[in-house]
Amino acid sequence: MSEPAHQLSPRAARTRAALLAAGFELLADRPIDAIAIDDIVARAGVAKGSFFNHFTDKAGFGAELGAEVRQQLELRVGEANAGVADPVARLAGGMRVALDFALTERKRTIVMLRGLELSTGLGPQLNQGIRADVAALAAAGLTRPEAERSGVRFWLGLCQILQLGAVERELPRAEAAERLREMLVLGLTGLGVPQERAVRTASEVAGAL
Repeated sequence: MSEPAHQLSPRAARTRAALLAAGFELLADRPIDAIAIDDIVARAGVAKGSFFNHFTDKAGFGAELGAEVRQQLELRVGEANAGVADPVARLAGGMRVALDFALTERKRTIVMLRGLELSTGLGPQLNQGIRADVAALAAAGLTRPEAERSGVRFWLGLCQILQLGAVERELPRAEAAERLREMLVLGLTGLGVPQERAVRTASEVAGAL
């Protein structure tokens, strides 16, 4: 197993960074299965053995690239939701930020979605906000029983579907806002939020995209 990135020597850290940068550019263009390790190391300008000093295989490499972008998105969601206490508004605001990220950071979004194909995409560290907000909805009596077990997967799946549509079709912002409104109504009512409140929140959040 390779050392954690923060424990690497300066030279090893540079090699790792070069591999990740090369992988990011390649994964933005094609799936990980269509990328050879030889392509990655050639692009990074390092020896092939260096790849296996840092990563076990291509699947783990792709998943790590996706997780790095996901962490950047999580930071943006956290900043947007700072000071917002209402879990309905927090979930809706997070979906708005996810869509905005797809519209403005298309290549990064592609890398993230392709990386998450290689894992569950449900690691606890990457989904603390969604888990907490779904739990808060349940505590407030705003969710149906099924949301306790499946609410996080449901919400994360809707966000990814929305992002995928945005990057595949390169939606204009007005159309993206309408898609966001529809997805929010579907998602919030699916969790159990009353229709009127879901519609009101969806209209407010989509209008801010």
